[in-house]
Amino acid sequence: MTSTHFFVTGTDTEVGKTFISVGLVSLLQQQGYKTVGMKPIASGCEWLDGQWKNEDALALIKQSQTDLAYSLINPYAFEPAIAPHIAAEREGVTLSIANIKGNYELIAEQADAVIVEGAGGWYVPLNSESTMADLAVELQLPVILVVAIKLGCINHALLTVAAIEQQSLKLAGWVANHVAEQSESTEMIETLTSRINAPCLGVIPHLNSNESAASFLRLPE
Repeated sequence: MTSTHFFVTGTDTEVGKTFISVGLVSLLQQQGYKTVGMKPIASGCEWLDGQWKNEDALALIKQSQTDLAYSLINPYAFEPAIAPHIAAEREGVTLSIANIKGNYELIAEQADAVIVEGAGGWYVPLNSESTMADLAVELQLPVILVVAIKLGCINHALLTVAAIEQQSLKLAGWVANHVAEQSESTEMIETLTSRINAPCLGVIPHLNSNESAASFLRLPE
């Protein structure tokens, strides 16, 4: 394995990025790596312990078994469940790639492996100039793409793969995630496998939220 640090993106929102990211943290831990999951930007947060906290970030923290400050793992947390740049604008906050990179570097100093989970899809805006793709480029991490297996996923996946390659980032692999019961998925996955020039790191069946994706995943070589 050439890297133990990865950026996880998805074909859309609600495709299971956190579910897969938690699974990747678990898998790296099983390999003996001290691993931390990071969720730099999150919306749809609750007020807990005197600050806004996000359930996805909390799930990553729980799996990471870390005592790092919540604000280091999730520096930008917003109450409304809307696009992060819109939530930030409403709060008068500027989403700073430099600040996120600083947090990432602090985490990386204290961990053998880091899983950075993006928000939404690849081109989700961060501000008037930057997107989630720009964050991935700044971090220079290999990318793992989560594909929600459903009608339309082939187009969404191939467009995202092309965008990742356009940024000259390495696509370390992709994950086929069944976000719902899907009886016609075999041909979809075969098509994606034949057209994506990166390994499929796992085909995840439709699981309950309390189940782990780790046993269905493998790490990039």
